[in-house]
Amino acid sequence: MAWRVRPSLPTMVMHQPSQPYRERWVLLAKMVAVLLAIFITVAGSLLLAQHTGSVMSIWVPNGVLVAVLLYAPERRWLAYLLLYIAAFMLAHYATAGGLLGMHPWMALALALINCLEILIVAAAIHHGFPRIAEDTRFLRLGRIAFGATLVACAVSALMAAFILRVAIGAPYWNTVDWWFRSRVLGMVIVGTLSLVTLIQQRRMFGQPGSRLRMSRDIALHAAITIAAFAQSRYPLLFIVFAPLLYLVFHYRFPGLVIGIAIVSAVTTVATALGRGPFDLILAVTPGERALLAQIYLGVLCVVAVPVALALADRRRLERRVKDSESRYRLLADYASDLIMRISRDGRRRYVSPSVKDLLGWDIDEFMDSGVELIHPDDREHVAAAVARLWETGKPSLTEYRVRCRSGHYLWLEALARVAPSPDRSGEMELVYTGRDITEAKVAQEALAESEQRLRTITDNVPAVIAHIDAEQRYTFVNGYVSAMVGVEPSAMIGRSVEDVRGPEVYAVLKPHIELALEGTTTTFEYEADYANRRYYFQATYLPARTASGEANGIYTLTTEITRIKQAEQQLAFLAHHDTLTGIANRRSFSEGIDKAVRHAALVDAPLLLLMIDVDHFKQINDTHGHAAGDAVLHEVAHRLRAAIRASDLLARLGGDEFVILCEDVATREEAEALARKVTATMATPVLFGHRRLQVTLSVGVALCRRIDTADTLMHIADQALYRAKERGRARYDITSDDA
Repeated sequence: MAWRVRPSLPTMVMHQPSQPYRERWVLLAKMVAVLLAIFITVAGSLLLAQHTGSVMSIWVPNGVLVAVLLYAPERRWLAYLLLYIAAFMLAHYATAGGLLGMHPWMALALALINCLEILIVAAAIHHGFPRIAEDTRFLRLGRIAFGATLVACAVSALMAAFILRVAIGAPYWNTVDWWFRSRVLGMVIVGTLSLVTLIQQRRMFGQPGSRLRMSRDIALHAAITIAAFAQSRYPLLFIVFAPLLYLVFHYRFPGLVIGIAIVSAVTTVATALGRGPFDLILAVTPGERALLAQIYLGVLCVVAVPVALALADRRRLERRVKDSESRYRLLADYASDLIMRISRDGRRRYVSPSVKDLLGWDIDEFMDSGVELIHPDDREHVAAAVARLWETGKPSLTEYRVRCRSGHYLWLEALARVAPSPDRSGEMELVYTGRDITEAKVAQEALAESEQRLRTITDNVPAVIAHIDAEQRYTFVNGYVSAMVGVEPSAMIGRSVEDVRGPEVYAVLKPHIELALEGTTTTFEYEADYANRRYYFQATYLPARTASGEANGIYTLTTEITRIKQAEQQLAFLAHHDTLTGIANRRSFSEGIDKAVRHAALVDAPLLLLMIDVDHFKQINDTHGHAAGDAVLHEVAHRLRAAIRASDLLARLGGDEFVILCEDVATREEAEALARKVTATMATPVLFGHRRLQVTLSVGVALCRRIDTADTLMHIADQALYRAKERGRARYDITSDDA
């Protein structure tokens, strides 16, 4: 046995404080490394430019620091930017002997402008991608990074050109040109190289076992690139593309950044020294050769970088697909439910291993079986469900029985849906999930007796459920009673019906309670007042019995029907009244006149009937519109109602026809007085908006004592109305027994 020695407490205490110190030393080492990297790259770029007398093709330091910022926590960004400024100032001083003869403020201003450029690019990328890893969407990352680089380099170029113009008189737009080109290439090439190096670290030169092959390929690429630029006789720039793309396809980002870095370094140095294919171009300045080198490197980036980004995105998607497939396989293989894939012809293409534990069948046995394992009583039901699923595509639950290997049947609850086949392009199949519900089915049967006791109530209850025992006391009341009448159930339990409902309501309920206690179901309606409001109820009382059939009080099922009653009353009103004018309609008038004729015949009393038409009503409608016509009819009804007695019957027969029926007018003089009063009601014009409508009435009056039918009386009045219209309208004509 191997013994493990635990450190003593003093030893542990001694080692604990060393961890923060170690982290500080590591951080200090990183900052020193960044300081040296910035110093070396700035100094190298400046020395190369001084030696060759041309502008620099690639500005390296900014790309390095952007990668460092993206890899470092945000709280340390300021420290790294200050390191950049310090390294920039030191490099200028070391390479130019006093800052190129410029004042220190100029170098400081240029350093700050470079820091602004770095900060814009780093902040934009960090905002879109706080974390950069293998699952990053690299195409989107590339778009954001490139856009931020263009903006940042343009801003820094404009600002730097202004500083150099003021300080040393440099041409403004020429400075903008070379500054922008060198910064963009530096960001794209060096920034990508540095970031990939920081992320990949030891994996930068391949996985263990493939590093020798990668080193060989990189060396071959370097040799081809050097060969292309070591001579100035043949334009062999194109031979670099093949090995570069080979590195990109085989090694992804590490191959891209290493390959581009090699080409950039060789191109920059060779062009600055006046060597390579660009020297074949005669009569060009060093600045123009630098421009050609930048264009060449830009073309390389445009060709290689999108390929690397697309390959990285493809690899990310492939990894996601593989992970998804692995999770699916894990869930399917180790799920307790039965999972299957079934083709259109019913063949099983996949069966999960759970079939062994669930049904006892081996996978191969179950895949070769067919509908014979389904219970004969369920086969038609299952076939219909499958056909419906293929037809509609809507998933549904199906319960059926399946035979186990042992011979008995299990109840399964199956959920299937139509889905594209993962391994047969363009083909659909069923994805099936089934679980054992046998115990649930047994439990359902055990609960059948309890459900039967409740079914009597649920089949009849409209709203409130209550149980009253043989002593007429409440033993149960559901919660809806509080919503219906504002009484809490707890306030009713244990109290008698008479105590809860009051003597008046109990007097109505008592006969029905006694009837239900005797074994008879009764349904009735009643009304009661609660909280100063009238309620209408419909109640059903039915006997309650135990499971053994013994009497156990009664169940009451009560529904509030107040709104229904109010609706019935409203319907009754609408059935006998005109909706426009609110007075009686033809139906109500027919009932009233028939009753009046019968009563007049019994007592030998006269009846007075006035038939009234609105003169030229069609002209009012045609001239002023139907709204005006409705207003006139409403006003006519209002004035006629005011002109007659409460005992008289005023009705609208339809259109512009009105009638007035009076039962106790005995003389012709009284009849004519009422007729004159009716015609005079419309002396005042009817106001409709800003218009004054002059309306007149024609009235036909019938005063008769001996009338057999209502139709006869109406005919006499109608003839009188016809004569009134013949005589010029706006008047009345009367027919009476006296005449």
